Amino acid sequence: MFLKNAMLALVLAGSCLGAGWERLFDGKSLDGWTVHSGTATYKVENKTIVGTTVLGSPNTFLCTNREYGDFILDFEVKVDSELNSGVQFRSLIAGPNTVLKVVQNGKEIERKLPPDRVYGYQVEIAANSKDAGNVYDEARRAVFLDDFSGKPAAQKAFKDGKWNKYRVECKGDSIRTWVNGVPAADFRDSMTTRGIIGLQVHQVPKEKYKPYQVRWRNLRIREL
Repeated sequence: MFLKNAMLALVLAGSCLGAGWERLFDGKSLDGWTVHSGTATYKVENKTIVGTTVLGSPNTFLCTNREYGDFILDFEVKVDSELNSGVQFRSLIAGPNTVLKVVQNGKEIERKLPPDRVYGYQVEIAANSKDAGNVYDEARRAVFLDDFSGKPAAQKAFKDGKWNKYRVECKGDSIRTWVNGVPAADFRDSMTTRGIIGLQVHQVPKEKYKPYQVRWRNLRIREL
């Protein structure tokens, strides 16, 4: 009887997660994740990953040790109003001599990155921004990759002080996002088609510093 009950529990747990879905965070530890780029802190608290700013730290990222290509990523996030954040996807980590050639304002430029710097696609998390859900090219082209000026519903989808549900879907060169079920970014770009997923704690200027926090839970991914 005990064996049957144990097997039933496993089946129910799998069905609750959904067919093909994988948990990125087990709710108890940061196994499978590594911190890059800065010194902000990450801890597990009540089945939630809590990121906290550190005075003097640059942008910091808690990154998966695995890379992903085509996928659907779901997560929930809650961020202090004064802090903006983001989740990297299909992103890379700079080596000792990483120099990027990118086009900015119609001109090709070279950008040398410090070792361990995370760069690439980032879905925006921010209460005081009309670009929450847009995709920013972190440390690379340094621009938002979609135009939200004609998307009033997307501009209002993020809820300040609340848990917000995000979805990111990547398939080939198609990248789409949703915030609380509202369609947000929808564009095509093929600069990188595979990379890590990273949870950002943004740097805070010294004159405005406080130990701000951002929290993530229910992170799951389904590879396509």
